[in-house]
Amino acid sequence: QVQLVESGGGLVQSGGSLRLSCAVSGSAFTISSMAWYRQAPGKQRELVAQITSSLSTHYADSVKGRFAISRDHYKIAVDLQMNSLKPEDTAVYYCNVDGVNHNANLPPTFSSWGQGTQVTVSS
Repeated sequence: QVQLVESGGGLVQSGGSLRLSCAVSGSAFTISSMAWYRQAPGKQRELVAQITSSLSTHYADSVKGRFAISRDHYKIAVDLQMNSLKPEDTAVYYCNVDGVNHNANLPPTFSSWGQGTQVTVSS
């Protein structure tokens, strides 16, 4: 099974930067897309940024020009560089990976989530 471990969250002042990382482990799978979501208190989880296997990227309007998603094929990881952070970026950030299992004992597709990492931006 595919497992995700996130790191890099923390407390930062408004205008500062943080870099989130998500390491992927497992065997016999192919990744279709990797993404970062976030969920603020009292709000629904929302897509922040996504990168596909062809390296096509998509960003939420609220983070365009400030955040950048990238993936490392060798380490099988996805990063989120967050610049010019605002208090409204405060949330728990989750890594998500969708893909195909090549293990016949598992379902053909999967969608795995990390445990979440807290990002707090102070004004």
